[in-house]
Amino acid sequence: MANQGAKKRKEENTRHMARLRHIIIACNAIYILVRMLIFHSSFTWKHWVGLLITSAAYAIPYLQLAKMAQPTFADDGDLLDGGFDMNTGGVCGYLHDVIFITSFVQVASIISGKFWYTYLVIPVFGAYKSFGFVKGFLPTGSEDAFEDDKTRKKREKMEKRSSRTKFVRTRTR
Repeated sequence: MANQGAKKRKEENTRHMARLRHIIIACNAIYILVRMLIFHSSFTWKHWVGLLITSAAYAIPYLQLAKMAQPTFADDGDLLDGGFDMNTGGVCGYLHDVIFITSFVQVASIISGKFWYTYLVIPVFGAYKSFGFVKGFLPTGSEDAFEDDKTRKKREKMEKRSSRTKFVRTRTR
């Protein structure tokens, strides 16, 4: 009864990693069969480079996810932790996104080489997230900003109004 959650997580992670492995193998098999065997006359060195790039783009996130999914065992062999929950967001979600974008690019590049531009989504999204992170450390500069007369008067009026005590009228009969 103890560690049921850890056992369940271990089994889920095993199934999840097997599913990702099947997706990667299927996309590589489709690419190799169609691009190398059927369209072999148009297969150039650029396609070899593309195959190497997609293989690296599969391997790095997959190995990281596999490391996250590994269960932790005690010295006596008892299961302590079933591994990281693969359904959470954050880094785990980004690693899944890289794998899925890579599979799309690899299979779609059979149709047209222009699908390689889809890979630009990954660094653009990374830059967007990094900018949001860095922006938090930058000074806002709102303290020393120039305030024109109209804005100053409006602000003073609002401050004066908020500092007044409020009287509530009551009805008398």
